[in-house]
Amino acid sequence: MRQVTIHNAKTQLSKLIEAAVAGEEIVIAKGDTPMVRLVPIRKGGFRIGLLGTVLGEGPDFLMPASDGDLDLWEGGAPSGSIKR
Repeated sequence: MRQVTIHNAKTQLSKLIEAAVAGEEIVIAKGDTPMVRLVPIRKGGFRIGLLGTVLGEGPDFLMPASDGDLDLWEGGAPSGSIKR
């Protein structure tokens, strides 16, 4: 673990970032008091569509809506229902 002061961190920021990305633990301190830890952002841990195989394919929002769906949006009764 390397501890640097805020002043040194400002003047050596790019080198400290490279060291953190390489795996070194960097702590920025105010005087002798540790304040923050500089850590890299890990890439590749997030995937969209993780449950796609379980849930199936979702609706295509670019396709025109069916007449029954349009009736529901406009406050009408669902198609096939009994009108009174």
